[in-house]
Amino acid sequence: MRTFQLLLRSGLTVTAAATLPLALTAGTAGAASGISVSTTGTTVSVTTSACSQNRTTGVWGTGSLITSSQGSFAEGRKATLAGTTVSQSTAWTNVTPGTYTIIVMCQNASTPAGTQSVIVSRSTTPTATASPTRGVMGGLGGATKDYGPLTLAAGGGLVGVGVIATAWFLRRRAKPYRL
Repeated sequence: MRTFQLLLRSGLTVTAAATLPLALTAGTAGAASGISVSTTGTTVSVTTSACSQNRTTGVWGTGSLITSSQGSFAEGRKATLAGTTVSQSTAWTNVTPGTYTIIVMCQNASTPAGTQSVIVSRSTTPTATASPTRGVMGGLGGATKDYGPLTLAAGGGLVGVGVIATAWFLRRRAKPYRL
């Protein structure tokens, strides 16, 4: 019975290990759109690596920010892509809150490099906070109060006694026949 359970467990582990790469590959293939969209406050930016530069005009492509009331690429707010052969990007600033569709068209292609929806929310402006009036009271630990020379001498004496006791203990331990 124990051998059967062991074989069953190892068989399930082998099956899971074999199907995991297939599941991960299938999930990423369906999600690939060719563009990456991000928002920061009221700025929407898009990045792609799918476009190639037009040799005569030097243009990589165009991105369009389309609202829900607009129907096509031509009606959207357009921005020209800039970048290198590895990555091209563009951004739209002062975008009002709402849901938008981003479409990127490469200069040399009739099909879009990618399409993705994005939600722009209201940006929060940071509020000013009161700063401390006296600043930070830094220094060596406990430096905010002066204890005087007597306390300093007592502390130094205790440290000295500790050093002497440690040396005596280590010397005695190194040579157990001595006192």
